[in-house]
Amino acid sequence: MRFDLKGHATVPDAVLGLVLAVVFSAGAATVPGIGPLSYAVIAVGCLALAVRRRAPTLVLLVTTACMLAYTVGADPAQAAAFPVMIAVYTAVRHGRRHAAVISAIAGLVFLAGSLAASLTADATQPAQALVERTILLMGWFLAAGVSGTVSRHRQAYLEQAEQRAAEAERTREATALRRAGEERLRIARELHDSLTHSISVIKVQAGVAVHLARKRGEEVPEALLAIQEASADAMRELRATLEVLRDADDPAGSGLDRVDDLVARVGAAGLPTTVTVTGPARALPAHVERAAYRIIQEALTNASRHAGPATATVTLAYGGRELTVQIDDDGLASPSDPPTPGNGLTGMRERVTALGGSLHAHPRPHGGFTVRADLPTEDLS
Repeated sequence: MRFDLKGHATVPDAVLGLVLAVVFSAGAATVPGIGPLSYAVIAVGCLALAVRRRAPTLVLLVTTACMLAYTVGADPAQAAAFPVMIAVYTAVRHGRRHAAVISAIAGLVFLAGSLAASLTADATQPAQALVERTILLMGWFLAAGVSGTVSRHRQAYLEQAEQRAAEAERTREATALRRAGEERLRIARELHDSLTHSISVIKVQAGVAVHLARKRGEEVPEALLAIQEASADAMRELRATLEVLRDADDPAGSGLDRVDDLVARVGAAGLPTTVTVTGPARALPAHVERAAYRIIQEALTNASRHAGPATATVTLAYGGRELTVQIDDDGLASPSDPPTPGNGLTGMRERVTALGGSLHAHPRPHGGFTVRADLPTEDLS
């Protein structure tokens, strides 16, 4: 028998009460002198079990009173005690603190009343047999109470075990988060100590060189301006990265709106680059935009280092469900002498794979190198 979340009786308890009512009514039909009142108390005493888990103590009192009234009035067989035993078990199992005491009192009242009724109704039957029958019933009542107590303690143990397991799980999660936070802080400190100083020195020296050149009236080399701007941009991105590590939150980061600035810096550094956009441009998830920007940045950086005198083209193709990013250069790479893959290509491939996309990087047939990334623009979940 089960209850729903609102405490209403479900089908098994109702069926139990109905079956018992039918069985006892059928048995009562064989007893001479049974009137409508006896059938009424049978129905009430048995059908009350349909809500035994919702109001166990009340059901115990009602069932005991009804079945005792039936026993006194009709002197039935021992089976009349069966609904009361069920009510005793339920009261001990689901009742409040004093339910066991009330169950014991109800059981003793029923046994005493049924014994007295049996002794009064049939003086020819040996009293010893009636007492022995009552003692046997007392054993069954005791077994019902013990079973209810054991079941109640078992349920309490299971609930405590579940609570301990849930608490242990929460503790493990909290420990894992704390350790992850400590590791992020350690990495942030390492990055700050190893990179921030060097990039700051580069930026300051480039700024001093630009200032001296302008003070002397000389033309400032484009490469020097590119170094100054790139170092400033590197400082901004490093600070954003350190904020991610310290706060565990994704910042706005680098998106496709910064591609033009990136292309301008790369062009000033000696790699003229054009950008082509096909398809209707639209807002993309932040993680897709960051990945696309990093791929363009890494591909153009590699071209600046290894392509020699060359030009590059960045193509952004917006599809229905994906964004295609392609970077082509006409540098020194050739199918017969492909470049050795380095950390840059490995990092790009890992970034694309994490988004569920694909990356193709290879020399062009007529010279130069191509990097193509297909990035899904929809959530993988």
